[in-house]
Amino acid sequence: MTAETDAPDPTSSLLAFFGSELKRIRQGAGVSQDEAAARSHTTQSMISKVEAAKRVPSEELACDLDGAFGTGGHFARLYPLVITYAYPSWFLPFVELEREATAMRVFESQIVPGLLQTEEYARAMLYAVRPENLDGLIAARMTRQEVFERESPPRTWFVMDENVLLRPIGGTAVMRHQLTRLLEQGRNPRCVIQVVPRTVPAHAGLAGPFTVLSFEEGADVLYVDGFSQGRTALDTHEIATATYSFDLLRAVALSPDESAGLIRAHLEGLTS
Repeated sequence: MTAETDAPDPTSSLLAFFGSELKRIRQGAGVSQDEAAARSHTTQSMISKVEAAKRVPSEELACDLDGAFGTGGHFARLYPLVITYAYPSWFLPFVELEREATAMRVFESQIVPGLLQTEEYARAMLYAVRPENLDGLIAARMTRQEVFERESPPRTWFVMDENVLLRPIGGTAVMRHQLTRLLEQGRNPRCVIQVVPRTVPAHAGLAGPFTVLSFEEGADVLYVDGFSQGRTALDTHEIATATYSFDLLRAVALSPDESAGLIRAHLEGLTS
């Protein structure tokens, strides 16, 4: 069970306001987090994290909370404001597609892919750009990782440059935890992690990170990251080119077992 925590200042963000409203209404009704979770078809951990502004509620949860507490659409009306705060408008369509994807192919050249980041690593990485809504960005990133908790999680294939393992974002302790997380996730039968070693002088991912999403029905979708914002592409030729590039990256990357060995070597090489 996740321990209850003090709610953040409700004026600090829309996400914090949503969480404080949930806690206020729940406690006013004399309902525990466990009972609130049962009423709204979720977990006590999720209720705790939403109240602490550490997770972004889904639209379904917002509606379920209204049903659980008879709040007449209060949480459902707050949801559009919260989601706009949590995700930039240009990124939200990709997040929604990511939730529905049955397979993902992800390449990263400089940082651990967002879906594999620990909270401490994400905080250290995002802090570097001095955002005004740091806690909200972290909560949004951690919320995206709930795709792994779906009843039928997507099949994921991550390829990353070895440079990702060399940059000690957050310091030794944070990086040690992050590399351990990569090893743990790599043992998931629905997740493949490969590393392109430094000994490969040039590869098909030098232009930058990208993701290809596949679905049970419909065409694949490409997401290309950028400096100020990313973009979602539907052009079949561009998607085919990205898919081919990903295949080339897999071809020059170490095998999953060899990649795990390299990650483990970097982990063992970290000193406090």
